[in-house]
Amino acid sequence: MAYGLKTAYRLRMRAQVVLHAARGRSHSRIAAETGLHLDTVWLWRGRFADGGIAGPADRRRSGRPPAFTPLQAAEVTALACRLPAETGVPLSRWTAPELAREVVERGITSFVSAATVRRWLAQNALKPWQLRSWIFITDPGFRTKAGCVLDLYARIWQGHPLGPNEYVISADEKTSIQARCRCHPSLAPGQAGAMRVNHTYGRGGALAYLAAYDVHQAKVFGRTEPRTGIEPFMNLVTQVMSVEPYAGAKRVFWLVDNGSSHRGTKAADRLAAASPNAVMVHTPVHASWLNQVEIYFSVVQRKVVSPNDFTDLAQVGDRLRAFEDRYHATAQPFQWKFATSDLDELPARLDRHIADRQEESSFRLAA
Repeated sequence: MAYGLKTAYRLRMRAQVVLHAARGRSHSRIAAETGLHLDTVWLWRGRFADGGIAGPADRRRSGRPPAFTPLQAAEVTALACRLPAETGVPLSRWTAPELAREVVERGITSFVSAATVRRWLAQNALKPWQLRSWIFITDPGFRTKAGCVLDLYARIWQGHPLGPNEYVISADEKTSIQARCRCHPSLAPGQAGAMRVNHTYGRGGALAYLAAYDVHQAKVFGRTEPRTGIEPFMNLVTQVMSVEPYAGAKRVFWLVDNGSSHRGTKAADRLAAASPNAVMVHTPVHASWLNQVEIYFSVVQRKVVSPNDFTDLAQVGDRLRAFEDRYHATAQPFQWKFATSDLDELPARLDRHIADRQEESSFRLAA
């Protein structure tokens, strides 16, 4: 212990005190040679005389007594698991400071910090200041419609594989892209770290970005329009179907959601009349997440639109069209993993989720 390289410093010094004492040296000489206080030499020499080799080790300490009881921590956790409105508090959701304030007002404890509340909630993986939204399946034909969409992603239509001259297009509109003219120019990242964008801006109008995404070739056809509607969407159809390989294709499947520009059988008939080789396929109601062009729109939002700093609408349109060329240089088809086989598990998983939420709600009411 006295000379071990991996021995803790405090143990090494205590071991040296014992060895010096074994050589018959006085307390004052040991203190001078080790650089320790005389009382410290007395302490550890006596500890070794009483406890032997275990004497130089630290004794077990009781530590600081807990300031809060386990019951108080449990009451705070139970309060965090209830909506503030259910407890008469005019808040939409809890934060750690608000919980700490409410705990004191309820008399659960005389004082508690927000950091302590946050630590208690972290032990149960609770973050009441965060929220997640969801939407349940309401389309009675969800299984059939979703199955058609997922089969097309797998290059299957009505049980038969698609031929090399058949294509799948995912189309939609990204509405109201504004041109926000910042009152001061944006600053590039520097010593301050992040890019800085002035909050104040002037409105330069808004436009709609329509895009058709070839699912299997990762090719995008986009256009900007003053607004959405039937005519702008048909302009996008014409833009795609007037060029090869789509103009001479056997069939081109258009996957769209149930927006007003392409809703129902009338939209399908209108598409077939404009392009006889085009087939419109609708996603289920409230299931736009099945439309792969939404993934492309998320890329556009992150890389082109945010932060919104444009001089006018013309610059917005030019940036979007230039990004299409840049995207094509490296684009690959999205690795879509949700398959038709997962459709049977989805309703069962939602049913389990509903049952768990109902059980949790009943537990909170009982508590």
